[in-house]
Amino acid sequence: MDKLVYSTTPTVTLATNKFINVPIILQFDNDPIISIIKLENLGYTTEIPIYHPDGTYLAKVRGTRIYLTEAGKKAGLIMRYPELMTICQMGDRTLFEIHNQPGDSFKMQAELNTPNGCFIKTSDLTVPQVIMKSGEPLKIGGVIMRNNTIIGSRIGILIKSNGSLSIGVS
Repeated sequence: MDKLVYSTTPTVTLATNKFINVPIILQFDNDPIISIIKLENLGYTTEIPIYHPDGTYLAKVRGTRIYLTEAGKKAGLIMRYPELMTICQMGDRTLFEIHNQPGDSFKMQAELNTPNGCFIKTSDLTVPQVIMKSGEPLKIGGVIMRNNTIIGSRIGILIKSNGSLSIGVS
């Protein structure tokens, strides 16, 4: 007998914008920051690399699990799991929080570094906020991106260190 498998493509909402069947939700230069991956027998989940402000790769977060590198172990990255939440911390600093919602959905707030030392803050903003190594915010041309739907692109939001922003990159 043939096996019938139902698979739904994930819908991710970032800053009021919906991304449907988009494997990389947010990328900075050549580095995916928030990706959606499919795990065998588990379905879709998020994958987020965690970098130290100096660019050292500390860990990979898949769903609510963290996989530390040796550098991550030395940096003291910890995961906490209060009720309906997942929190990743380095010292006193919260790197991200995942709030579980009904069903398979969740809400995330993150403060992530890129390999070149930029700082990206995501929440319910219209575009993720990027802070350059100098401490100055990256000017992204006054873009207001609200309530859009991006379907089937390879990258949802591509931010470059030169200040350019591309949406729905194939």
